[in-house]
Amino acid sequence: PLPPDAIRISTNENPLGPPPGAQDIIGRFPPPRAAVYPSGDSFYLRHELAAHHGMDAEQFLVGNGANEVITFVIKAFCEQGDNIVTADKTFAVYEWVATFSGVTARLIPLRDHRFDATAMLNAIDSRTKAIFLCNPNNPTGTYWDGQTLRSFLDAVDGRQIVVIDEAYFEFVEQSDYPNGIELIGAYPNVVVFRTFSKMYGMAGLRIGYLAADPEVVDTLRRTCVVYSVNGLAQEAAVAALRDDTGHIARTRALVSEAKAFLRHEFASMGLPVISGEGNFLIVKLPGSDTLAYRKLMREGIMIRAMTGFRFPNHIRISLSTMGAMEAAASAVRNMLSL
Repeated sequence: PLPPDAIRISTNENPLGPPPGAQDIIGRFPPPRAAVYPSGDSFYLRHELAAHHGMDAEQFLVGNGANEVITFVIKAFCEQGDNIVTADKTFAVYEWVATFSGVTARLIPLRDHRFDATAMLNAIDSRTKAIFLCNPNNPTGTYWDGQTLRSFLDAVDGRQIVVIDEAYFEFVEQSDYPNGIELIGAYPNVVVFRTFSKMYGMAGLRIGYLAADPEVVDTLRRTCVVYSVNGLAQEAAVAALRDDTGHIARTRALVSEAKAFLRHEFASMGLPVISGEGNFLIVKLPGSDTLAYRKLMREGIMIRAMTGFRFPNHIRISLSTMGAMEAAASAVRNMLSL
């Protein structure tokens, strides 16, 4: 186990925690309420999401984190013998859930650290039921701009469900980055994932959601587990959406400062960095990432070894406070000097 003062920069958490409005809800949650079942369909949160996005509440489903909403899609649209198409170096849960469900995951190599649209389209066949795009991608931070995404959707032409996973949506400030939810009206086969775990700092409450065309949501709803999202998470998520205290701007500023610092530090060590959008970057080491993980753990620094993401000899570091970044850079420098 990590010591109490350990630095955890492995899972892309927000060191600022939830927005103040959500923190207030969490701090005032009355213990007797723990005995009461939550809204089975996250009624109030879905209506808050509808107001937030200018859509209908029936276009949203809330799940117990991103893993559950991924499961919704695969259970609803895939049968044994079907396949999904995604990338080989992306969020691994798409592949895992598909495989556990008897569905083949066709993993298309990235091209210049980006999803390869042409190769993905060529991988589609009559048994392909869903395509998973992580935009921006975890762990490379690369993204498809609006033109690339719309061209891809035009080529798919509604034949498959296209999932656009926007777990890191709120971190991106680039003007050409598309809002997947705004594409649903024109492309009713699009399903968009969002989460309260990253920008909104509520990973421990396990709450995420998807947005889609009403008919798609109606199909997906049949795969849902009632009461899978706890009441505190639902109330805190509503408060997070309503919060107007500048939480997103503060988090973006923290991430920007940390990213610039680590890029400089790793460049001075001669270590290549892949750093795009999102609150993380990956670093190529001259040796084993799993060995580096163990060495850094002994120093109280918890990072993510990337062999499991098919990035051997790379580590991923979550962007955090400057104190954490300075400690991480120092620990890596010392490790390399041994």
